[in-house]
Amino acid sequence: MRKPFLIGAASIAIGMAIALASLSGTPARADANGAKLSLAKSLAAFEIGNISAARNNALDAVKADNGWGLAHAVLARTYLALGDGVPAEAELDRARAAGFDVARAHQLYAHAFLLQGDTKRALSEAAKAPPKFAGYAVRVGARALAADGDLPAAQKALAAVLAASPDNSFAWSDLGRVRYQTGDIAGAIQAAVKAIALDPANLEALTLRGELVRGQYGLIAALPWFEAALKKDYYYHPALIEYAATLGDVGRYADMLGATRRALATRPDSAQALYLQAVLAARAGQYDLSRTLMQRTNGALDSLPGALLLGGTLDYQAGGYEQAIAKWRELVGRQPMNITARRLLGAALLRSGDAPGALDMLRPIALRGDADSYTLTLVARAFERTNQRDWAGKFLDRAAFPARDKSAPFGIDDSAAVLGNLANEDPADPTRRVGYLRGLVDAGNTGEALVAAQALVRLAPGAPAAYLALGDTFAATARYAEAAEAYRRAADIRFDEPTMLRAVDALDRSGQRPAAANVLALFLSQNPQSIAAQRLAAHWQIAAGEFDAAIETLEGLRGRVGNRDAALLTELAFAYLGDNDAATGLAYAKAAYRIAPLNPATTDAYGWALYQTGANGQAAQLLEKAVSIAPEHAMLRWHLGQIYTDLGRASDARTQIAAALGDPTFEDRDAAAAVLKTLG
Repeated sequence: MRKPFLIGAASIAIGMAIALASLSGTPARADANGAKLSLAKSLAAFEIGNISAARNNALDAVKADNGWGLAHAVLARTYLALGDGVPAEAELDRARAAGFDVARAHQLYAHAFLLQGDTKRALSEAAKAPPKFAGYAVRVGARALAADGDLPAAQKALAAVLAASPDNSFAWSDLGRVRYQTGDIAGAIQAAVKAIALDPANLEALTLRGELVRGQYGLIAALPWFEAALKKDYYYHPALIEYAATLGDVGRYADMLGATRRALATRPDSAQALYLQAVLAARAGQYDLSRTLMQRTNGALDSLPGALLLGGTLDYQAGGYEQAIAKWRELVGRQPMNITARRLLGAALLRSGDAPGALDMLRPIALRGDADSYTLTLVARAFERTNQRDWAGKFLDRAAFPARDKSAPFGIDDSAAVLGNLANEDPADPTRRVGYLRGLVDAGNTGEALVAAQALVRLAPGAPAAYLALGDTFAATARYAEAAEAYRRAADIRFDEPTMLRAVDALDRSGQRPAAANVLALFLSQNPQSIAAQRLAAHWQIAAGEFDAAIETLEGLRGRVGNRDAALLTELAFAYLGDNDAATGLAYAKAAYRIAPLNPATTDAYGWALYQTGANGQAAQLLEKAVSIAPEHAMLRWHLGQIYTDLGRASDARTQIAAALGDPTFEDRDAAAAVLKTLG
């Protein structure tokens, strides 16, 4: 339930306005009644959460009587609620010039300064607020502390507000936002839920809840929360931005564009809306338009990770390699575990002639057991440029193989001792502790890593990263069932793509394929545009004989990623072959082999497709090549054994099929045993 205007944390300025109105009487203007009516409408709209309507009515009040300080103060408060600090400060100045008591506006000025990014001035101004408005002032100060990175002090300040006023909905939503910043997702969820329960018209809380639900349950589940905020205020800018971004990730691009246009209608210079339109244009290949839209942001978002990634991409596409390198280097400096940024920067450095720089940048990715073939090829080319051809050959060999190892923690360059010292410098920082235990895992100290991971969970039980670290440690020791349970607990808080992939892998490796399939299906139902999830779903569809479904999934992916992905084309080949369309399967297999002729998977697909069309001799040659590249791969030997059987080479067929059956993970055991029996 909302507090009365006079003491409500969201509406203190409006309470001020009413109190002053009772003292100062009505405006001394011929149109005083019109101004009073408009201001009353503004207050009523603000109370039910329609902040945009409150702003518009306050504007009408100001137009009706520009000399009424109270109307300017109320208009300033609506701007603050909409997150627009510049016009809020201007209106406060006008209110003061018209006689509004500045002593009653310190917390409002502080809020305006905060929204403009001036945290020091915000803190200074908030400290001047009289006791009557201390709750609002402390909230602004807490948000300023959080913006400066002092999250513990911010939480302490908000705890003091809530101790004095436990029903303060906006203090709860502020606390939720700060907890979100600390990684305490469970705590953030609790605070946001509490804020909404206290005041269903708290748009900040509804928007925060949408962001949290997006991570906790998925994109589709988040949309109703943003829509709930927008039902109360159709033009509420913060919700529109989050709504548009989520619609884009879902693939509803027309709706995304509509939401950004609404945001620009209420705030024509909205850098966030322009950025999202630039992203949309870039996805459609309209790079000039995307570049123009980014220029219109006037650099307001240039320091944000997404803008750095997009800006570098646009520079690179236009041939501005040095500019792209500078942007991506800054991004990697802030997010050293951002694999996409590292890969892009490594490629750009290699193209610019800095092969050693490319190696330094790509090394942490290449150290992963599941490193992709593109990255491995880049590393090989970089070694070639530095005349280290022996190392180049090793990485080219790795690039030719399909990734067979599970996803490992990000490659750690620092020693466990160095990472341990960093963690000890700030024992309360979960991020440093995660780095330390990952260093222990990489160094093979899994026992010590497990103790550290369990301690991390106790330290930060609301942080999904803690459970992921625990799961990674269990997985490193092949304790997959326990890893799956740790990942489940992480997913209960934040169900994003990395968590899903870990959970699915652990469940599958622990013999829980149906549970793994359910996790994957749930994730896809909420995140239908996830390329990684769609790839995995298609692979399992092929394994289950659901070839029509696999073709639909894979063709949709091909339309998005193009025709140069050998792994995707290989899967398409097998899907069409399984669907008895040998001609199409052969075309895809041939295309995949042309891209990656040393990859045993593409070689196998091409050979198997030829076999399906009756070209047994050529098929045998290709399968022999595939087996020579990956002799431990049971499925390759099984395919070759079948071809040898049809060619009448019984002895060779027995050898290959027996080798396949010797692998305990080989799944076509019954069929292989039956063929082997016929061979005598």
